[in-house]
Amino acid sequence: MFSDWWMIPVSLGAALILLWLALAVTLWLLKPDDVGIADLLRLLPDTLRLLKRLAADPQMPRRIRVVLAGLLIFLASPIDLIPDFIPVLGYADDVIITAMVLRWVTRSAGPQALANHWPGTPDGLTALCRLCRLPEAV
Repeated sequence: MFSDWWMIPVSLGAALILLWLALAVTLWLLKPDDVGIADLLRLLPDTLRLLKRLAADPQMPRRIRVVLAGLLIFLASPIDLIPDFIPVLGYADDVIITAMVLRWVTRSAGPQALANHWPGTPDGLTALCRLCRLPEAV
């Protein structure tokens, strides 16, 4: 009985690897097809400023501000669901999680909240809405 103790850590390790692979495949399948890496890079500074402005707005409900602050901490953290050195998928988890949070914020606070706090151009906001599959902000 005690001679097979090593099976437990090996089984747990195999389960974690399978879970990680399932997450990687899911993230790859959920990424938008019509958005290129250049689009993402152009939107990055404005999106980070948008998240910061939304998190700092006292008019936003507390739960939204807490989730946005958590997202900013997650994005700044070197610990990721998928390491950033893995091509495409490394940054895809950050993009997909950010898109999911922005969709939730839009459902909770309305698309006008994004439009009010968007620091970039109207075309940039339209591209962000397309990337996150959000309703068009006014």
